[in-house]
Amino acid sequence: MTSPSQTAASGTDTPGLDPGGLITVKDGKGGELVGRSPGQLMWARFKRDRAGVISAWIVIGFFAVGLLAPVISWLYGKDPYTRYGQTTPGLLNEFEYPVKPNGGMSGDFWFGIEPVLGRDVFMQLIYGIRTSLMLSLVVTVISVLTGVILGVAAGYVGGKVDFFVGRVIDLLMAFPNQLFFVAFMPIVVALFVDPADETPTYIRMTAITLVLWFLGWMSLARILRGAVLSLREREYIEAAKISGASPWRIIRKELLPNVVTPILVQGTYMLPNTVTSIAGLSFLGVGLVEPTPDWGRMFAIGADVYENDFTYMFFPGIAMVIFIVAFNLLGDSVRDAFDPKTNR
Repeated sequence: MTSPSQTAASGTDTPGLDPGGLITVKDGKGGELVGRSPGQLMWARFKRDRAGVISAWIVIGFFAVGLLAPVISWLYGKDPYTRYGQTTPGLLNEFEYPVKPNGGMSGDFWFGIEPVLGRDVFMQLIYGIRTSLMLSLVVTVISVLTGVILGVAAGYVGGKVDFFVGRVIDLLMAFPNQLFFVAFMPIVVALFVDPADETPTYIRMTAITLVLWFLGWMSLARILRGAVLSLREREYIEAAKISGASPWRIIRKELLPNVVTPILVQGTYMLPNTVTSIAGLSFLGVGLVEPTPDWGRMFAIGADVYENDFTYMFFPGIAMVIFIVAFNLLGDSVRDAFDPKTNR
């Protein structure tokens, strides 16, 4: 039998394993060809997708704006709560609409001022992005973790666990989501605060998180259950069992790395859907309320005044459309990068 050193001396390609785990091959001329991991291949494919890269930068920009909202407020010199139209004469007319055209846009108020209350639209939008994205991120993370735990457990353990989780998924997916959100928000809020008392903002955020999480994890769990049911019959899973590996190690080392794709793809689709759901609840008056800045609440006010001043609806509408489209394109790009056989 020819040893690796003898093969290298003969000038043929020789595979080896470097300390970092990358496969290296001698090319016969003294150089090395270094193999790339699946993650590196995915990243290389993603970088070639111009739409995906642009979408990623747009999404990062939205999150950066949300995180830096207090800094932007300090630099801009205004906040989303002060009623500038009521404290500064000449900004609103007798009908409580901006005096200047285009919603009162000027060098002092870049996106104009809000009708009636006269708050700065730019700061309302910036803090509305912060509220919606941070809350949506929390809901998405919790929903993904729940879907991963229950989906993988049902698929790997099987038996009664699979039956129970499957029936719970079927039951919850039978609920009409939007109607459930609207109907149960007041009920969940009432669990924390007496209906006669004023509800703090953090209680409303907690209630929104619980309601959206309760009906937000099932689709991912069902996908992962099917994927794990298929993977657990593979030879390398059987080999791991025979070698004495614990179920936790098999799930962590063998199963989870092979279901990363659906987890990331579903997560990128779940977050923008959560953003629109939160905005819808606020628009209908059962989500975030005054004075908390929120995309949905801006739409609700804009719907009341759009006939006389369309500008107030324009900026939050454009911002949400750009964010939703960018995140959906990012999800498509992530899916294509992980599975190049798919065609968009």
